[in-house]
Amino acid sequence: MLISINPKTPQERLIKKAVEILKEGGVIVYPTDTNYGIGCDIMNKKAIENIYRLKQRSKYKPFSFICSDLTNISRYAKVTNYAYKTMKRLLPGTYTFVLEGSRLVPKIMLTKRKTAGIRVPDNNICIALVKDLGNPIISTTAKTREGEPLINPSLINDYFKYNIDMVIDGGPIKMTPSSVISLINDEPEVIREGAGDVSIFQ
Repeated sequence: MLISINPKTPQERLIKKAVEILKEGGVIVYPTDTNYGIGCDIMNKKAIENIYRLKQRSKYKPFSFICSDLTNISRYAKVTNYAYKTMKRLLPGTYTFVLEGSRLVPKIMLTKRKTAGIRVPDNNICIALVKDLGNPIISTTAKTREGEPLINPSLINDYFKYNIDMVIDGGPIKMTPSSVISLINDEPEVIREGAGDVSIFQ
């Protein structure tokens, strides 16, 4: 199912339609500020396993997930004063921050070190989805089996066919991966340099 949602003022009726699919354990494709992502409710283990199969990814490599704001992040991660100030300055934006996960995060979403990658993208559609769902959603780039990012929602819909329950067309996206910054122990480490400026961490 392919639907178009206004990226500036997402239609509530369509957001609720997508959230119903997430609540039922479905998998959707949605826009962020860096790519089209594949996602599900992080509290639905079966849906998460479906995405692992779809991406042919090892379960030892957890997916990052999207929160709606800093308050939402503090429920799912241990946020120090330093981490809070850093994220407040840069979010919403094109960053993924690695933090120690809280007890609310399912084990399948954590690394062996109990860390998780968390995003608050500058995109009204995915933020509306998370707020309406009430839980974070998985964030992993929609790619071909060869690793090429898929940027056209219509092509994404054709490519995944029956493996995805809904594809949201939220308009064109630049398709540059987020910068990944670890804030573990208040010692910032640039894990991946992407769309977000990392000079303040170097």
